[in-house]
Amino acid sequence: MSSEQGSATLEGTEFDLDNAVMGPTGRPLRDFPEPAPLPSHGPARVIAMVNQKGGVGKTTSTINLAAALAEYGRRVLLVDFDPQGALSAGLGINPHELDLTVYNVLMDRKVDIREAIHQTGVENVDLLPANIDLSAAEVQLVNEVAREQVLDRALKKVEDDYDVVLIDCQPSLGLLTVNALTAAHGVIIPLICEFFALRAVALLVETIDKVQDRLNPRLQVDGVLATMYDARTLHSREVITRLVEAFGDKVFETVIKRSIKFADATVAAEPITSYAGNHVGADAYRRLAKELISRGGAP
Repeated sequence: MSSEQGSATLEGTEFDLDNAVMGPTGRPLRDFPEPAPLPSHGPARVIAMVNQKGGVGKTTSTINLAAALAEYGRRVLLVDFDPQGALSAGLGINPHELDLTVYNVLMDRKVDIREAIHQTGVENVDLLPANIDLSAAEVQLVNEVAREQVLDRALKKVEDDYDVVLIDCQPSLGLLTVNALTAAHGVIIPLICEFFALRAVALLVETIDKVQDRLNPRLQVDGVLATMYDARTLHSREVITRLVEAFGDKVFETVIKRSIKFADATVAAEPITSYAGNHVGADAYRRLAKELISRGGAP
């Protein structure tokens, strides 16, 4: 193999194919560059974390990706868009004690979104929380004009305050999720390494295509994130293989391995990057942040 054939470059990341270490996705593992500091903040790139199947690591990935991006100097707004309020609880905010949430921002134009945003215990990470009130929005929005664009209008008011907005969607493909997709520039699909989760993705991709066609032409899939991966099982490895066959380079090289430390960090209401900063799980989300930035998915 010639030197031209034996090396390759992607987004400024070079690697030697002859001596490359293969990752879980069957592609050479690259060293993604350390993100350069930003000279200023905003306008934000909005990313929806979507999968209509529950229990795939959406909320865990939203919290930890935000914390990793924040470590690299990015200002991040997290939007809890699930009536269960797991994202809010995972950052130590009791969603049932809140007077103002994303629900009030959506349904009452007199509510300033900035009044509903909370600082978190993580530097550079803010939160627009949710609670069970949000479940009523799906019904109430049906009669609204431009009902799919309500969240987009609200986020426009703070887009210059942040570099990245991450929306943690509920496990459904209803009107709330369509709102998130309409507001977003990109979509990250967290996917547990199990066969049934793989089957559900076709319907999600169809929904993304419809939103792109009818409501939001800029929308794109930033990547598919394999979560709860267990290299010891043939099943996990087969699912990853199928994932790469279906999505190709859209599958992130970074794979999140199964670990009890994620649950421990959730109980502590901290991202894993601060709860267990040297753990392989923390390193994985830092690598994901670098990969996302290298791909152009975040500034």
